[in-house]
Amino acid sequence: MSTLEVTAIGLLATVQDRGRYGFRDQGVGTAGAADRASAALGTRLVANAPDAAVIEALLGGLAVRAHGPAEVAITGAYCPLTVTKASGRAHHAAMYELIDLADGDELRLGAPTAGLRAYLAVRGGVAVPAVLGSRSYDTLAAIGPAPLAVRDVLPIGTETSGDPVVDAVVAPWGESGNPAGVVLDALPGPRDDWFTPDALRSLRTSTFTVTPAVDRVGVRLEGPAPLERAVADELPSEPMALGSLQVPAAGHPIVFLADHPVTGGYPVIAVLTDAAIDRAAQLTPGQFVRFRLRP
Repeated sequence: MSTLEVTAIGLLATVQDRGRYGFRDQGVGTAGAADRASAALGTRLVANAPDAAVIEALLGGLAVRAHGPAEVAITGAYCPLTVTKASGRAHHAAMYELIDLADGDELRLGAPTAGLRAYLAVRGGVAVPAVLGSRSYDTLAAIGPAPLAVRDVLPIGTETSGDPVVDAVVAPWGESGNPAGVVLDALPGPRDDWFTPDALRSLRTSTFTVTPAVDRVGVRLEGPAPLERAVADELPSEPMALGSLQVPAAGHPIVFLADHPVTGGYPVIAVLTDAAIDRAAQLTPGQFVRFRLRP
């Protein structure tokens, strides 16, 4: 059986799959890949089964060495890639393409030029043991396979679904990102009636800035002014959906991502669409964000 040995870690690298379902009533969230579309695209490139696990790397810095042959693909945040042969000879590789690693080859991800999280999919999947039915690590609940560390050896599984049918795909967003800002689609509610008309108008028309408070739980934004509430009452804790745009007392919204809490006591003014959730998972501090509210 081929394996991948972790030889370097950036800020954080975890194993993720499509998530952990059926435990929210016990306070355990879904977790799973923060940018589900990018993880799924890598999974399809290497022709894995949809439930196969990938590696999610925060801000690059990840390096793995193949022990035995391996076929991989890197999607998500746009990172420079380098493959170093056992002989020491190195060459560049490309994102969103199949990469064949021979025994002893090392693949290294540099710092991304756009986006936050890159996904390494290996043909057969990362075959670490599942916890509560999933190989995903939940950073909020600290449930699942532990974050990766140097010298970890990851077995490559057999969760394939046929043979790869393409060698490369077009990146869903550009190598340099969008310096003018990111537009996120959202549906108003369920607690938009807790906010003033001016607050809803501001949500539709203002430009928000991504603060440094960014992790797998959520993205804290700062607008030109707080979103003013029309209802001053305390809201009893209620279930929180992935992509909820929650507004704490200070009036600046938080986008909830994969490891968000299952309940919350602040009103949710809107909820992102599926595509917008994946794009929000790639936001970096300092980026500008606008919301496009659907009727």
